Amino acid sequence: MRFPIVLALLSLATAACSKPSPAGSDQSEPPLTTTAGNAATTTQPSTAGAGAKAKEIFASRCTPCHGAQGRGDGAASASLTPPPRNFHDPAWHTSIDDAYIEKIIRYGGTAVGKSAAMPGNPDLTDQTVVAELRSLIRSFNN
Repeated sequence: MRFPIVLALLSLATAACSKPSPAGSDQSEPPLTTTAGNAATTTQPSTAGAGAKAKEIFASRCTPCHGAQGRGDGAASASLTPPPRNFHDPAWHTSIDDAYIEKIIRYGGTAVGKSAAMPGNPDLTDQTVVAELRSLIRSFNN
């Protein structure tokens, strides 16, 4: 008589997976847990989706000031004082740590004693996306 229970659980799982995410939701996927015998294995979700989301966010939110290549030469940069950060500056990369970059992404320039012209992104609640944005910024270091 386990068959009806399995069907009920499968139905609940299907319903939970097919629920649409709220618009603008930035929630990361929870770790997946599977059981084989008596051992449970936890797998972290892929960062591929987070990487694509980070590139999308950079293009829409960061490019206007920092430019598509992160050189601080975006369309809005001419009117900003101080000018936006050039992410190709190796001295800057060695002077800060990853936590600093993530903090300024999430909370803006004033959170790190810099210009209020750098807005925060408090809606970015998915730490994986924030980490991917930081990695993207670090990738400009040359």
